[in-house]
Amino acid sequence: MSQFFEIHPEYPQARLIRQAAAILREGGLIAVPTDAAYSLVGHVGDAKLLERIRRIRGVDERHHFTLMCRDLSEIATFARVDNAQFRLLKATTPGAYTFILEGTKELPRRVLHPKRKTIGLRVPDHAVIRALLEELGEPVLSSTLLLPEEDLPLVHSDDIRERLARQLDLIIDAGACGLEPTTVVDLTGGAPELLRAGCGPLAPLGLD
Repeated sequence: MSQFFEIHPEYPQARLIRQAAAILREGGLIAVPTDAAYSLVGHVGDAKLLERIRRIRGVDERHHFTLMCRDLSEIATFARVDNAQFRLLKATTPGAYTFILEGTKELPRRVLHPKRKTIGLRVPDHAVIRALLEELGEPVLSSTLLLPEEDLPLVHSDDIRERLARQLDLIIDAGACGLEPTTVVDLTGGAPELLRAGCGPLAPLGLD
C-alpha cells in the first residue's frame, strides 16, 4: 500500500519533502500535483520504474516521457537547445508547458523516443514539485496521471488512492489540482508545432 502525505500547496513542509525525496531515491513511484494535472514521477535511470509507469498509463515505448527540471540550465544539460529555442523556453518557464527536444547523451537511451531520440522537458510552477526537485538536486522522470481509456487525468488524491494505492509508493495531497495536462510543443522542427493544447496559454508561443 502507498504512503499518503498531506503537504501545504504554497509552503511545503521540509520534513515531508525530504521523506518524499528519499522514496524517489530508493526507486519509488510517486503521484504528485503540479501546475497542470497530477503526474507520476520517479528516478530517471530506473528501468523497472519506467515499466511501472508504462503499465499504469497503458503506453508503449513510443510514448514521450518528460523530465521535470528545476530551471533552464538543467534543461540545457539534457537537451540540445539552440538560441531561438532558448528564448522561447525562457519566456514560458516555469509554467504548464512540455517541450519536445532532442535528448543529449546525459540521458539513458531507454527514456528517449526510440526513433526520434527526443524527450519532453518542462520546468513546473508548483511549490510542492519544485521543492521536491530542489531537495533531489536532479530532474525526475514524469508522465501525466492519465489512465488507459480515460479522457481526463485523475485530479483528486482520494480517487488516486482508491484506484492506484497498490501500484504507487507515495501519493501527495496538496489540495486541488488542475483538470488539464500541460500544453505540449515540439521544438525539433524549424518552428514550434503544437502537439497538445493544455492549460499552458498559446499566446506566448505565437500559436493562438
